[in-house]
Amino acid sequence: MASKSKSRRSSTRKPARMDAITLLKDDHRQVETWFEQFEKARSADKKADLAKKICLALKVHTQIEEEIFYPAFIEATEEEDIHHEAVVEHDGAKKLIKEIEGAGPDDDYFDARVSVLSEMIKHHVKEEEQRDGMFAKAKQADMDLEALGEQLKMRKEELMAQAGQPTARSRRGMSEALAAAR
Repeated sequence: MASKSKSRRSSTRKPARMDAITLLKDDHRQVETWFEQFEKARSADKKADLAKKICLALKVHTQIEEEIFYPAFIEATEEEDIHHEAVVEHDGAKKLIKEIEGAGPDDDYFDARVSVLSEMIKHHVKEEEQRDGMFAKAKQADMDLEALGEQLKMRKEELMAQAGQPTARSRRGMSEALAAAR
């Protein structure tokens, strides 16, 4: 009986707000999964599809970090060294992403480019997430991580929509429209 009322209560609650670091870490985990799938993939079509997902996710992720999270981080912490290194790492990744997008699985260097991008991203993620990294310093600073999380989420949805990708909001709207049509 208690479990019924508990589930009834939780279904009427508003979803918890996602803080900036959780959102960014979720992006990291998603891309890591796609890199692992790429390594195991055998078909050129599957590799091309995964590379496309990886590149789009990383372009959106780097853009929201650079537009929203990094400026807030540098303002709150004045940690210029960490900030500058992250921006330079983003620049390197962006160059490789352009090369991957300009090639295809038939290109002799396609797999190598995706593999190198994977290593670059692993390094970057490790630095952001380590004990004394950017995310730890952001948590210690006077940053409103929930408000930043909302800004990141909204901008990410906007960029994904511009890229023609369905967002959680648009999928929810499609589901509601289908339900209303029945």
